[in-house]
Amino acid sequence: MTSPFAKTLELIDSANRQDPNREIDGAEERPKELLYSERMSACLIEFEPNASEHLRIAARGQHIERWTSPRSDYPEGRTGYKKWRAELGLFHARRVGELMNEAGYREDDIKRTQYLVQKRGLGRDPETQCLEDVICLVFIRHYLAEFASKHDEEKLIDIIRKTWAKMSQQGHAAALQIPLSDAMRDLVGKALSP
Repeated sequence: MTSPFAKTLELIDSANRQDPNREIDGAEERPKELLYSERMSACLIEFEPNASEHLRIAARGQHIERWTSPRSDYPEGRTGYKKWRAELGLFHARRVGELMNEAGYREDDIKRTQYLVQKRGLGRDPETQCLEDVICLVFIRHYLAEFASKHDEEKLIDIIRKTWAKMSQQGHAAALQIPLSDAMRDLVGKALSP
């Protein structure tokens, strides 16, 4: 019999497999959010091997069905961006909760995982902080170079500084171990210099 944990991951993966957006992974083209969720899970296990089921589900479901709410549906600028991110957090938490319920989890487990998905208690809750660290590590390892190709250096330095500020000391140590291209290493060095 499949455990509620395994069933929940299976349901999240099944939902994210429907993503019409594709990303190249090695020589293979894959659904973008499925690939992201797998990267989140792999990074979490590397960063925190003893992560709870709640945290492991929150990492896997962080971007569940994200393509259904594109950024372009919201106004340009910081206000539109913040509204989009806030509504996404609620949507992801709701969807993860629905799938956990379908898999047989109790309400208290669902609520705890939803709390993490929404990144509540950042800086106070160790599991929320761990999730934020993993989000930042996945961004640096897998998405920074592509992001850098679309923005000027000043904006990139600002984004890296903001990312760094959200991370714990353990997250910083892990980030400094990520192999980066010379250009990305130089950019991170500029961002982190006083």
